Amino acid sequence: MDRIIIFDGLCNLCSGSVNFIIKRDKHGLFHFTPFQSDAAVNLLTEYKINPDDFKSLILIKNKQLYVKSDGALEIVKDLNGLWKLLFIFIIVPRAIRNYCYDIIAENRYKWFGKKAECMIPDPDIKSRFLK
Repeated sequence: MDRIIIFDGLCNLCSGSVNFIIKRDKHGLFHFTPFQSDAAVNLLTEYKINPDDFKSLILIKNKQLYVKSDGALEIVKDLNGLWKLLFIFIIVPRAIRNYCYDIIAENRYKWFGKKAECMIPDPDIKSRFLK
């Protein structure tokens, strides 16, 4: 597993994003775990990130950590189809990208809603989720 996405399993936007990635990841490169899982806590501890302080998308790719907009752009770079073209936004300064990212992240529950419990993956993709 060289690509692991840690996401907020209670967030509708985040769960929707995971489903979006799964549909466009024809080679099954990405694996997933919600922040609320033991696997995520163990990974965050391994990378010296306090799980209580960080509630953003995290991508671990080839043992390197990518957060916020960097993580999102690294993900689209590996998707099938024209989604790779979105990586062009890497030219936008990180401070600007992350400012926009932070606004969405801060308002994600208000704008997109929140679940009472983490999503349960379908049996055909369950192997791509860490526990």
